[in-house]
Amino acid sequence: MATLKEFEDALREQGMHMALALLQKLRERDKAQRSVAPARRVVGKKMTTDLAHRILDLHASTNMTQQEIAFQLGVNQGRVNEVIKHRKWLSGKEDAPEEIAKNAALARMVGKREERVPPGKARAKRDAAPVRTARTSKKPSAQLSFGDL
Repeated sequence: MATLKEFEDALREQGMHMALALLQKLRERDKAQRSVAPARRVVGKKMTTDLAHRILDLHASTNMTQQEIAFQLGVNQGRVNEVIKHRKWLSGKEDAPEEIAKNAALARMVGKREERVPPGKARAKRDAAPVRTARTSKKPSAQLSFGDL
């Protein structure tokens, strides 16, 4: 199968200038009729309990896919899946696992690191860790290599 470029080259070689002109007019017509569709990726809204309830309502009352629900509400499809399958974002409590994970991610984005262990304890734990040495013996491999043959 020839490419369009090869087809054009063959028309030029044969001196078929009328066919080349017709091809150019078709290109211009197609270019004028093209439209650029808006991007479907949406930078998400903040997930709230109200939004989670709207997602569940749309899922229960329509035949919309998760992607369609996400696009309509302006959220990520993964968030829609979490709400539908895992019932996340419905509690609205500050100690909910998804709220804690979201706050930790926001803190990392800002450059702040959430301290899970007090600094003194982390240092003591690190100092008490045994020093690892390089292994001198090699474990037998279950896989053959070219040198084994």
